[in-house]
Amino acid sequence: MPLKLSLRPGEKFVLNGAVVQNGDRRGVLILQNKASVLREKDIMQASDVVSPATRIYFPVMMMYLDENAAPKFYDEFTRRVSEFMSATRNPQAMADCVAASRHVLAREYYKALMAARKLVDYEEGLGHVASGLQGGGEQD
Repeated sequence: MPLKLSLRPGEKFVLNGAVVQNGDRRGVLILQNKASVLREKDIMQASDVVSPATRIYFPVMMMYLDENAAPKFYDEFTRRVSEFMSATRNPQAMADCVAASRHVLAREYYKALMAARKLVDYEEGLGHVASGLQGGGEQD
């Protein structure tokens, strides 16, 4: 199923590891095959990894962007999910941790990323450190 991306002028996104920037007008891209795509608002820099939920989101994002390097980030992800689950009693947050883990195990990294995104949103709702992310994702 094709993915249609509507881009604002100057908006950046990552496509299979390459950073791409739209020109000075609105643009539309239609991807006809499977690709790893993250919009600028869903990209987290290493310097943004400052809270328990962002420590989960970041390795999942890296697995999604570079599936060949996924084993390198897997241990960090599992350690951080275990820490998060030990520290929370919120049933929805725990369910999101389980969902992220299941998706990672199934190599469904975009779905895992969206579950991790819910953890970041949950944490921000508690008033913890902001992540630098700017809103929900939209792909897959």
